[in-house]
Amino acid sequence: MRVILADDSVLLREGLKRLLEDAGHEVAAGVGDAGALLAAVDEHRPDVVVVDVRMPPTHTSEGLRASLEIRERRPDIGVLVLSQYVETFYAARLLSTAPEGLGYLLKDRVTEVPEFLAALERIHAGGTAFDPEVVRRLLARTAHVDPLARLTPRERQVLEQLAQGLVNSAIAERLYVSQSAVEKHVNAIFDKLGLDRTPGYSRRVLAILRYLNA
Repeated sequence: MRVILADDSVLLREGLKRLLEDAGHEVAAGVGDAGALLAAVDEHRPDVVVVDVRMPPTHTSEGLRASLEIRERRPDIGVLVLSQYVETFYAARLLSTAPEGLGYLLKDRVTEVPEFLAALERIHAGGTAFDPEVVRRLLARTAHVDPLARLTPRERQVLEQLAQGLVNSAIAERLYVSQSAVEKHVNAIFDKLGLDRTPGYSRRVLAILRYLNA
């Protein structure tokens, strides 16, 4: 996997570079601002970019805005936002572009190396990886308009796990239920959200979008 790292902390960039290279991945570039990130993407054509939210010059949301531009210009490139903060406005906009190959993790997750590497691999494969806190903040942002009122509490739990990029077997393990029970909940979610089988569309992806972008 070819990766570009974008974070204004040289120490964090070097730590992530060593971690990824030890895992057998190629770090094509490490940059410290959004402009350099966009230039590096054009030059190196990475598989995935790992982007901090707040970078120079204003240290507000440059990384997320650059991620949006990458998704618009090169939707084949996976994007993993890695931050200490949850910026709900731009996170919701990112999700609205299509959640395949997209993740948003808080930096505390980097200390859990196997989980971080698994998330990166999942994004590279076209999956998703969302920190539970990110999901909760996005839900709170849209709490005033709830299109999911028909879902039971357990179905909401299952949908939250789907939004984090977990497959049915992993959801079953996390919620201490059988895989068949998870499958029944997932099918019930599709039915209650009116997501019929349509060629060319993933009902799981549509359910996540409905959940996070009401």
